[in-house]
Amino acid sequence: MARGERRRRGAPADGARTAEGAARGGPARRDNRVGVARSTVRGAVLAIVALILALSLSGSWLLAWYRVRRAVTLHSAPPALPPDSSSPTVAPDFFWGTYRPHVYFGMKTRSPQPLLTGLMWAQQGATPGTPKLRHTCEQGDGVGPYGWEFHDGLSFGRQHIQDGALRLTTEFVKRPGGQHGGDWSWRVTVEPQVSGTSALPLVSLFFYVVTDGKEVLVPEVGAKGQLKFISGHTSELGDFRFTLLPPTSPGDTVPKYSSYNVLWSSNPGLPLLTEMVKSRLNSWFQHRSPGASPERYLGLPGSLKWEDRGPSGQRQEQGQFLIQQVTLKAPFSMELVFESGSARAGRNQALGQLAGSLLSQALETHTEAFKERFEKTFRLQEKGLSPGEQALGWAALSGLLGGIGYFYGQGLVLPDMKVEGSEQKVAPALFPPVPLFTAVPSRSFFPRGFLWDEGFHQLVVQRWDPRLTQEALGHWLGLLNADGWIGREQVLGDEARARVPPEFLVQRAAHANPPTLLLPVAHMLEGGDPADLAFLRRAFPRLYAWFSWLHQSQAGPVPLSYRWRGRDPTLPTLLNPKTLPSGLDDYPRASHPSATERHLDLRCWVALGARVLMRLAEQLGEAEAAAELGALAASLGDEKILDELHWAPELGVFADFGNHTKAVQLKPRSPQGLVRVVGRPHPRLQYVDALGYVSIFPLLLRLLDPHSSRLGPLLDVLADSRHLWSRFGLRSLAASSSFYGQRNSEHDPPYWRGAVWLNVNYLALGALHHYGHLEGPHQARAAKLHSELRANVVGNVWQQYQATGFLWEQYSDQDGRGMGCRPFQGWTSLVLLAMAEDY
Repeated sequence: MARGERRRRGAPADGARTAEGAARGGPARRDNRVGVARSTVRGAVLAIVALILALSLSGSWLLAWYRVRRAVTLHSAPPALPPDSSSPTVAPDFFWGTYRPHVYFGMKTRSPQPLLTGLMWAQQGATPGTPKLRHTCEQGDGVGPYGWEFHDGLSFGRQHIQDGALRLTTEFVKRPGGQHGGDWSWRVTVEPQVSGTSALPLVSLFFYVVTDGKEVLVPEVGAKGQLKFISGHTSELGDFRFTLLPPTSPGDTVPKYSSYNVLWSSNPGLPLLTEMVKSRLNSWFQHRSPGASPERYLGLPGSLKWEDRGPSGQRQEQGQFLIQQVTLKAPFSMELVFESGSARAGRNQALGQLAGSLLSQALETHTEAFKERFEKTFRLQEKGLSPGEQALGWAALSGLLGGIGYFYGQGLVLPDMKVEGSEQKVAPALFPPVPLFTAVPSRSFFPRGFLWDEGFHQLVVQRWDPRLTQEALGHWLGLLNADGWIGREQVLGDEARARVPPEFLVQRAAHANPPTLLLPVAHMLEGGDPADLAFLRRAFPRLYAWFSWLHQSQAGPVPLSYRWRGRDPTLPTLLNPKTLPSGLDDYPRASHPSATERHLDLRCWVALGARVLMRLAEQLGEAEAAAELGALAASLGDEKILDELHWAPELGVFADFGNHTKAVQLKPRSPQGLVRVVGRPHPRLQYVDALGYVSIFPLLLRLLDPHSSRLGPLLDVLADSRHLWSRFGLRSLAASSSFYGQRNSEHDPPYWRGAVWLNVNYLALGALHHYGHLEGPHQARAAKLHSELRANVVGNVWQQYQATGFLWEQYSDQDGRGMGCRPFQGWTSLVLLAMAEDY
């Protein structure tokens, strides 16, 4: 019954009682006073309840607002890098670079509104219809192999690209000078893949310049659509000039006949450049080489004309896009020269333009310097590796350095509301605009920053150029929010966003990622270089805040246990809900996710982090932090506690713990397709029988004493071909596991369920090398296993590189073939450190 209805029915009764009291005399007044008093009390109680509810609701709203704000507020600790660290004034040698890893060839400045350059190409008439325009690195476009033969991460690179019958070589050299990042030059050479090939199609190269703001470009056009040069000015670059030199035969100076087309328009948006050029390739032209029959080709407009409307027909206000098409017969070479006005003004004029023989000489000098520095750093020749294996090492390092990008933009963050499952009730919020200077896992498939990948990337980069590692780590730590969280996947800027499925755009502030950035930090500590230590002193407050967030936010159900937040929910289509924050994605965990889980790998990462940061705090004289971290490191290093939480006697290895049954299968059901079926025994709290990488994490991160009774069983599992050992490296999940090679859903093939991954194999090699050099009962065996595993891993990567020209994301444990995406010159580049035995 409604409150109003009850009050209306109560009124006559109260009136009758009042009349009866009045007939009796005085008591009616007393009852009236009592009634008033009762009403007053009742009203006061209701008011208090309403106030409490209001305060509770407003308090909940304020708390939610507070958590949302913290999720998208940058951390207050001083930055690890100096102010304007990316500017040409502070770091002129890093200002220009191949910081567009998702395109086959291009350069940009490290700036929120950069000046960008790039290359497209097409073989005219090779296939019916519109020629295939090559621009961005794609998995399925038929281009390949491709990759950097040499790249020093700073001032020089040479890349080879195979496209059908053609072989393109792209080279660049930077020349320091002035106050704006200096000069640079490109050389692009197009040749037949096989010498002596006749009847090659016409080839069109498209050289372009894009501004992303109000920068000025002024083209000077010559005869027949040929641009003499492009002059321009920006606040960061000052005055500058681009010159595209006439094509010549490779190694020659005599110009070759070529046809020119040009397009000048407003910038349609960086993700739309390829489509815009395709849409403008709508007119037929004739290429009339002297002494040869004319040939038709599709070209851009034939003369320079400003077009201020993008493909959508709407006026654009996003800068300028200027592109020169050059069409001719292979073989040929072309050079693009960028000259900074301040560099030209301060340079000895006798040096001349960095082109022709000067460019050839500079490329040769840089090549020899690279080889010499490479051998001094990694000593592969000294170790007896073949010239081919050394070339693999060059490519591994160069591909990683050539995959470094500079990104700027705002990510989407789903705040941590501190109650699991509730985060979906709030909308994602925009993170502040931030820059990120980072290597990427794959130019074709993952051309953006990934947190746990980057720690492995920087293990290689740090050996080569510590300054690059300082820059990368400083930028990643600049992403720290007020709570100490860093998003595990960084999608910054329109170009990055255009290549990411919508479900991966939003980063969840409750989800962690392995703290692998501490791996290069540990190496920097061991090296003791003063510049590294100075950087680490500046970075320490942010490193400490990041680690503290991880330790506290991912705490498990019992003391000194840890649990990855963010497992997938139990869905009828998933064999085993994924744990994406762990980095191991579909590696089997407890069959029924719950708050009772204890994740072994996460506990090991926290233990490693406590050790590394304790040593750093001690080195820096941070006594209070050192004491706190030392106590935590000691507790996490206590093998008795580790045993109590994670040693599974029935399995004979360490394991996760949770609500689990192995009686789970995917079975076909109509019309749903494959669905999950749970049989008997029913799930219960127990150790998870998923023997694989997670099982050996205390070994991988070198957390066990060399005399530990648990070291022997882990070596047994590692060395057993029924479990982890294969001829091509350690498999991610034991061949004996019921999950081995199993799909996680109808549309989700196995990922971390048997394949060989280089990052974990590198950790295993480092651990075996570590225990092989420490006195203990397993020293000789660990050393022997290290030698055998290194031969298997390096030998297979080298064999697959010979066969395909690529480094791969993962390798089959059955036949060693490369699998997943390619090129994957992120952590697979760790093969170089394995060859060098540098752990």
